[in-house]
Amino acid sequence: MKSLFGRRSAIVTAALATALVLSGCSSSVNDSAGEASGDCGSYAIAMHAWGGYTASAQVLAEVAKAELGCTITQTTLEEGPVTYDAMEAGTIDVLIEDWGGGRWKDWSDRGAVVEVGDNGNIGIIGMYVAPWMVEKYPDITDSKNLNKYAALFKTADSGGKGAWFEGPTGYTTIGEKMVSANKLNFKVIFSGSEAALVDGFLKAEENKTPFIGYAWQPWTLHSKLPTLEAARVKFPANDWSDPASASGLTDYPSTPLKKLISKKLNDANDSFTSLVKNFKWTNADQNGVAADLESGMTAEEAANKWIAANTATVNSWLGK
Repeated sequence: MKSLFGRRSAIVTAALATALVLSGCSSSVNDSAGEASGDCGSYAIAMHAWGGYTASAQVLAEVAKAELGCTITQTTLEEGPVTYDAMEAGTIDVLIEDWGGGRWKDWSDRGAVVEVGDNGNIGIIGMYVAPWMVEKYPDITDSKNLNKYAALFKTADSGGKGAWFEGPTGYTTIGEKMVSANKLNFKVIFSGSEAALVDGFLKAEENKTPFIGYAWQPWTLHSKLPTLEAARVKFPANDWSDPASASGLTDYPSTPLKKLISKKLNDANDSFTSLVKNFKWTNADQNGVAADLESGMTAEEAANKWIAANTATVNSWLGK
């Protein structure tokens, strides 16, 4: 998850960031340059490499093309500094979902990047048990009770303790701190991939076997397991904003995800500027579109399916 909680690494050297922007070596996604009647103009949306981001960006692009007559280019870039440099260079105009917690401050201080509010998605990270366990063990989602059930989670790799499954080692987490600070009788095990976590949750639910793992919102796993959010283990309310300073005694904080635009788009103050500023949807909206992408729909098909089913929301973005 992006740099604030780190589902994926966003560390890039300044030299690489500059090289990507100046050389124009980023690849194009969908190469979506659709036109319709209107005077919206031409704009570029940054594309980041996870399904939820694609869902948000494609819905925005389809509405802009069909309703406003915009010419939209979608360009794949690394998140974080590479994208902000591209916005400063004038090659990217919209970043529809940023988890960075203000990491763009240097660019916004220079006026190159403008924050234009929340996109409606709330980033939620935590530890979750397989949903079937909540019905059988109603108090298991209270962190104070985890040790009572630790033996249920033992595996061949957990050394006699409960197996506590994290994401891959590249994901930033406070899981080890949580286990230590709360004196939990669990061993932290890092999954080899995001797919391994999905597989762990789905098999545990299907086979009614114990499982506790790292998960987040928005994420398509919630579409596959609609009761997953009710299976989140609740630690005391959070009181921190930086993983490095977290004690482990408190839970992950939730964070509203932000929209960023270029100075060019902000100065244009046109119909597309208004659309981006008004764009707001829910975690469930994003999960639904992303799930359609995973099922084999093209980005355009999944986006247009959602648009057709949510005309009132789209009209609110358009000021109708």
